[in-house]
Amino acid sequence: LLNINVGGKLFQIAYKVAARYPITRLGKLALYTDPMKKLQLCDDYSVQKNEYFFDRDPSIFHYIFHFYRSGVLWIMDEMCPSNFVEEIEYWGIHLKYSQHCCRILFEEKRDEVSEYLKIQKELEAELEPLDSVEQFEGKFLGWFRKMIWNLIENPYSSVAAKIIAVMSSFFVLISIVGMTLSTVEEMKHKTGKMWMEQLEMICAIFFTSEYLMRLVSSSSFKNFLRAAFNAVDLVAILPFYIQILFEYLDEGDTLYHEELHKVENVSKLGKVLKLIKLMRIFRILKLARHSTGLRAFGFTMRQCYQQVCCLFLFIAMGVFTFSALMHSVEHDVPGTNFTSIPYTWWWAAVSLSTVGYGDAVPNTVLGRMVAFACISFGIILNGMPISVLYNKFSDYYAKLKAHE
Repeated sequence: LLNINVGGKLFQIAYKVAARYPITRLGKLALYTDPMKKLQLCDDYSVQKNEYFFDRDPSIFHYIFHFYRSGVLWIMDEMCPSNFVEEIEYWGIHLKYSQHCCRILFEEKRDEVSEYLKIQKELEAELEPLDSVEQFEGKFLGWFRKMIWNLIENPYSSVAAKIIAVMSSFFVLISIVGMTLSTVEEMKHKTGKMWMEQLEMICAIFFTSEYLMRLVSSSSFKNFLRAAFNAVDLVAILPFYIQILFEYLDEGDTLYHEELHKVENVSKLGKVLKLIKLMRIFRILKLARHSTGLRAFGFTMRQCYQQVCCLFLFIAMGVFTFSALMHSVEHDVPGTNFTSIPYTWWWAAVSLSTVGYGDAVPNTVLGRMVAFACISFGIILNGMPISVLYNKFSDYYAKLKAHE
């Protein structure tokens, strides 16, 4: 008999039984005749008791021991998949020796655990700052950059850091409010326009200062440019300076046309300037830096992009299908809005979303039956991913708060 001591528990296996599986650790132990090779397979050997000692988990070795006796590797649900795989790899036993049903369930559980660990790692990376305090040691002006980094990236480091974090969110909200009020007719007069321009200038100066402070305190310029939040910060300040540049070019173009043709400016810079001003709406994304809810929402969208893409695919299929059906039964009706399938896409889209603006409605019985089928399909379609997305969002939000 081969005396095996695993974690203090003694097991006895016949040499001929272990030798049936020569590629396993115990099979090699039974077949080798060289004592030095045998000692390399175990952790220790007792000459008096003739025992080979292994510093492994004895509870899992019960299943290994049963495998040598029966030739079948049994897997229990309560075992940790990672630990079990590590143990059987140590003993040289392949998962193929288990029953097919047990192997399928075990692999599913192992995939779930792997996915869970992956998400946990990504969640931790979501909250980890781009740099750390230790990275500034030994670098040029390390103490100064470390102080700025704490002010900008670590709101809990001091009262001043908390004030800066609050001011950042405050200026974002003020900027959005200012952009909104600038479109009001009453604010377009000279005094209101001047106030809005001054407010925009103050916000742009603060955002620029904040961006430069982050750039100075960064330990790696390449990593700084790759970070998503820093890209959002850059988008927040670029429209202001591009607007100044385009206004300068627009003035020159206007003077040029007045001098040559004595007409109003006909350049397209004005339209481009409106588009540049509209880009300021992306400043609201800066709130995600200090908002756990927005981070959890973005993380949920990244993790569930396959489900979201599948939902859009179903919506597109529904729009094409029901718009074709509606056009086929309604196109002969006088005064119908369903003159072509592309014109019917809008009706199908709003019906699938169960909003139904009523700007285009069927007049025939068959058309109403198609509309009822479209709305019913939309209700089922909209209800499918909501529970999945909401459950994952609440789970990720709770984990992010716990990490914070």
